[in-house]
Amino acid sequence: MNHTVRTRTVVGCTLLVTALGAGVTACGSDGNPLSARPYDAADLISFNGPTEAGKRADPDKPLEVTVNSGEGRITDVTARDSTGRYVTGELAADGSRWHSTSPLAAGAHYTVTVSTEDEDGAPGRKTLTFDTGKPAGKKRLAVTFGPGTGTYGVGQPITAQLDQGIKDKAQRAVVERALRVESVPAVPGSWYWVNDKELHYRPKEYWPAHATIRVRSNLDGVRVNDRLWGGKSKPLQLTTGDKVEVVADAAAHQLTYYKNGQPVEQIPVTAGKPGFETRNGVKVVLEKQYFVRMRGTTVGIAEGTSDSYDLPVYYATRVTWSGEYVHAAPWSVGSQGYENVSHGCVGMSTSNAEWLYDNIREGDIVKVVNSQGQTMEPFGNGFGDWNVDWKKWRTGSALTNATQDTPAEAVRLQPRAA
Repeated sequence: MNHTVRTRTVVGCTLLVTALGAGVTACGSDGNPLSARPYDAADLISFNGPTEAGKRADPDKPLEVTVNSGEGRITDVTARDSTGRYVTGELAADGSRWHSTSPLAAGAHYTVTVSTEDEDGAPGRKTLTFDTGKPAGKKRLAVTFGPGTGTYGVGQPITAQLDQGIKDKAQRAVVERALRVESVPAVPGSWYWVNDKELHYRPKEYWPAHATIRVRSNLDGVRVNDRLWGGKSKPLQLTTGDKVEVVADAAAHQLTYYKNGQPVEQIPVTAGKPGFETRNGVKVVLEKQYFVRMRGTTVGIAEGTSDSYDLPVYYATRVTWSGEYVHAAPWSVGSQGYENVSHGCVGMSTSNAEWLYDNIREGDIVKVVNSQGQTMEPFGNGFGDWNVDWKKWRTGSALTNATQDTPAEAVRLQPRAA
């Protein structure tokens, strides 16, 4: 469906030099051809969009703009649809051809602005518009963002859950490119493909305190593969509170609460005893529960054994799905600050646990150091995302050239509160 528009002939600039060499007159006010008002470049370019009334472009085909042989060159092309989504493209080194490198959306209205330069250096411009048709397939890819709207700690990752699995890296790139995260203040960040249906987004460092984060999908109408197109998704906006980081030193048996980088409170604690060591590393608060019934059977401890337990627990701050909490443990007050006697949780007095419960929120950081336990899993047992260094995190993006690492298997143990 190649189309060449021809409406006028371009006349180049003529330089008039006086006999004394004192004055120069050109097309532009300053004598530079590029300062002239751009002429209509319709006679210079061709594009493969539809021209007949009511005809729509095939969204499966890339957009292409070419310059007529020997008549100048393309200097820039900007293409976007009516919702503001830009189409990425590639311009040939000689300016003879531009073609889109990202897919067009189906059922969209596009405006393409082409800037040119003729053989005399005069600038031209042409604006083209066209509509794309509806996709032939009916399957749509839905994206659900998390967490919900609200205020969170600076460690809260953004999640994107897909309702259909995407394995191919090129198709993943299409999806990932359409998932947009913006924060004020702005910070660098990246998506990581946890598995075929789940992505996590985090900044290089923690989110800034009191930031506003907006998440949206531009995937609606975009072709992912021959049988799958992007569908509509609900955007997400959340904010962060103060920067709260809780550091539990399992060897010193002390927990320190930091707010915006300053130590506020130090609390004596007990951590996991031998055989039940607390995980090292950075964890993110998943939820707070005033009361939880904790039973050893939910973490694989046989009922009736010496390590079996069934306890009412108050002021519980959860950091893993497998049952690790920071909570009140009045039965171990004598050991708190001196030795580790728990089954993996960080325990403290009831009054200290109440204070911490009142001063911590979902998304805040709980970091365990100097434990004999393993490091917190990156995925599957809560948010261990911050235990992946930034260089490795970037390899989890489909928009990088690095090979994606195989994510850790999801933890199957999911204890429940009675």
